[in-house]
Amino acid sequence: MNRVTRGLIALIRLYPRPFRERFGTELAEQIRRECAEAEARGWRARWSFVLGTATDVVVSAIAERVDPVWDDADEQGEWGMASMTDGWVRDLWHAVRSLRRAPGFAVVAVSTLAIAIGANVGIFSVVDAVLLRPLPYTQPDRLVALSATAPGSDMPDEFRLGAEFMVALREQSKVLQDVAVYNDFTSTLRVGDRVERVPMSFPSTSTFALLGAKPMLGRVPVDSDHGTTVVLSHKLWTTWFDRDPTVLGRTIDAGGDSRTVVGVMGPDFWFPDDQVLLWGANPMDLWNDASPGRFDAPMIARLRPGADAEEAVAEIARITQRIPERFGGSPAYAKLIGQIRPIVRPLEEQLVGAVARPLWVLLGAVALVLLIACANVANLFIVRAERRQRDLAVRQAIGAGRAQLIRSQLAESVVIAAVAGPLALVLAWATVPLFLRAAPPIPRLSQVALGLPAILFTLGACAFCVLVCGLAPAIRGSKPRLSALRDGGRGSTTRRHWARDGLVVGQTALALVLLIGSGLLVRSFWTLRHVDPGYDTRDVLTFQIAPDAEDLVDGPSYARFHMAFMDRLRALPGVTSVGVVDNVPLNESTGNMRFLPESAAGDAEGGSLLNFTFTGGDYFTTMGIELLKGRVFTRDDQIVDHGNIIVSASAARLLWGDQDPLGRRIRRVDGDEAFTVVGVVHDVLQYGFRDVPQPLIYLPLVGPEPRTWLVSSPAYVVKSARAGALVAEIRTLVHEVAPSAPMYRVYTMEKLAADSMVQLSFTMLTLGVASVLALLLGALGLYGVLSYTVAARTQEIGIRMALGAEARRVQAMVVGQGTRVVLIGIVVGVVAAFGVTRVLESLLYGVG
Repeated sequence: MNRVTRGLIALIRLYPRPFRERFGTELAEQIRRECAEAEARGWRARWSFVLGTATDVVVSAIAERVDPVWDDADEQGEWGMASMTDGWVRDLWHAVRSLRRAPGFAVVAVSTLAIAIGANVGIFSVVDAVLLRPLPYTQPDRLVALSATAPGSDMPDEFRLGAEFMVALREQSKVLQDVAVYNDFTSTLRVGDRVERVPMSFPSTSTFALLGAKPMLGRVPVDSDHGTTVVLSHKLWTTWFDRDPTVLGRTIDAGGDSRTVVGVMGPDFWFPDDQVLLWGANPMDLWNDASPGRFDAPMIARLRPGADAEEAVAEIARITQRIPERFGGSPAYAKLIGQIRPIVRPLEEQLVGAVARPLWVLLGAVALVLLIACANVANLFIVRAERRQRDLAVRQAIGAGRAQLIRSQLAESVVIAAVAGPLALVLAWATVPLFLRAAPPIPRLSQVALGLPAILFTLGACAFCVLVCGLAPAIRGSKPRLSALRDGGRGSTTRRHWARDGLVVGQTALALVLLIGSGLLVRSFWTLRHVDPGYDTRDVLTFQIAPDAEDLVDGPSYARFHMAFMDRLRALPGVTSVGVVDNVPLNESTGNMRFLPESAAGDAEGGSLLNFTFTGGDYFTTMGIELLKGRVFTRDDQIVDHGNIIVSASAARLLWGDQDPLGRRIRRVDGDEAFTVVGVVHDVLQYGFRDVPQPLIYLPLVGPEPRTWLVSSPAYVVKSARAGALVAEIRTLVHEVAPSAPMYRVYTMEKLAADSMVQLSFTMLTLGVASVLALLLGALGLYGVLSYTVAARTQEIGIRMALGAEARRVQAMVVGQGTRVVLIGIVVGVVAAFGVTRVLESLLYGVG
């Protein structure tokens, strides 16, 4: 006996024990005999028999467990397996003809399922590409990201480690097979006459081996290259070099230096995100000489076979405590090392974890829509079965068994799903590109496609719909009331339709859960829109240029260049003010250093961790940042160093409490120079509207020495009522003053503000659409139930009115029935929402 036959016989275990005891042996013998006959007729007959038999056995077994009837009548004549297969073919053709005679029912059922399945296929294709596919690295399950926390310190809740940690772990770790640090930034790429700013990454050379990165062409950088080689992404190779296989060995200008192309990565490789177009490598000796205490190096590692994250945490904690002995550092650094607690998480969580919850929420939302759609169609099938009671009773009376009745009704749901599935794929194919264009930046979004996984998911969704939509109505209709032969199928008021009412309750509850979820997101979005970030977002244009002139050699020369260019920008029609800043709010993060008041100069362990940035021109006026005390920078401050700084209100409180900060001096913990506070400005939200204000120090464009703090490419901010229309005029100016300088990161502050909330707004919009769709489907389900109820009780209603019942009382009776069902659904939905909407907690802001 082959495995297929054994598998079919094993399905008999799905039946209840009494049924198996009575019919199990006969069924098994019948399957063996007819399977052998089918095999003799060829492989097509064999698989047709297998599919038909398996489906019938599973469906009948479920029916017997839900509502057993085998002991009411002897149905052994139904169990000829070959006849089951032939019966399915006949029933499917009969279902097609029956649905053609009811086009309204067929169109509503098909369209309802097609829309719901299409939405699920579209979201699933995104989830599959972003979250389900393994990372394109060797044994990605052993890759981890390393970071830390330091309870009791002023460090962020979670922060990066420093390069000294990588060196120590590579030397001493027994749990980690290898460790690497990486970065990503935007820099100038020059190839011939083409000059642009593109995303790049220059990690440690160990990164490529750690990831198992294998280029499609050439090789990866190695230490002996001394940082002079680069590897191109497949996208860059395609768009800039037209897939030229002779690109290897070509010299290009990347990141400010001439570098040799030694490799091209395959189309699937990306790191640390899929926006990076080019990789170089910093040799290990550069990292070995790094000063301790910078805490600015994103770090990854590969676990040794058999090791886990807990072992890695314990070992890293031990090695961390010995780092000051190996690298030195200040007493404050040694104190911080004692507070550090390592964090080890899967690399996949580090790279795509931020978008995981929103995507799962969206997939869950469209899954609820599918359930509502299935409930709606199931209700239609129940109504259809109720209307066919007389026909089903006749078939039962002339000898049709229960399995035959189930199969005949289930065949219609199979046909409906078979038509809805391809339509769903077409809808997904048409709408997924629109979804991707509206989506926020998400890793691997470019790899989303309706491939084989999406097709298999569609088949699974169709099978689910067949069972949910068709099985319950088929089981219910497989025991027709024989009284239907006597009364002609007249509606009865005595029989309660719990199945139909229950489906409407479920639809209402699910729709309410989605509505409450979208309502919470709408309220969060509204609250974020009204957060005061400390600056204006209206009528402000920001952009950057990267001048590359021989006479721009130090801080003062760069400051003079930017000041002169700002003068030309101010002369443009409609421009009211212009400034520059090294780190634009909502677009870039600031650096941080430890500062302490000059009065605490003897405190070796003191100092506060403060963010810093560089400003020039009329930055504070242009951005609408309120001056609270003192003054802003003058033109002289920005070209000739006087050691003056401006601090934010939170930085002033952190350093001096309630004392007046004007005229007070601070210095860096690891430096000798001191700075004088000349102004205090309002706090700003640098990283996003969900953020809390960070203590911030503003420095002028120059430092105390010619090459200190050389700010080569700050961002300009331009205040104008025609901010969005200035780009072309500004490009002309840029070409005049720096012909080879790319102009990049061109945004309005309004767009940056919108982009900072894009994840919330996108989730809100998608969930809102799903909620409206769910509400419409729920309303249609309720309408279908009430309309059928009225149609079934027409004779009863006529009698009531003939006996004197008023129309409004009859209307109240019908509306009351629907109201009771909806109220139950609302209660269930509210209770469910308390638990289900907690998954939205990380997306909410200012709302419980």
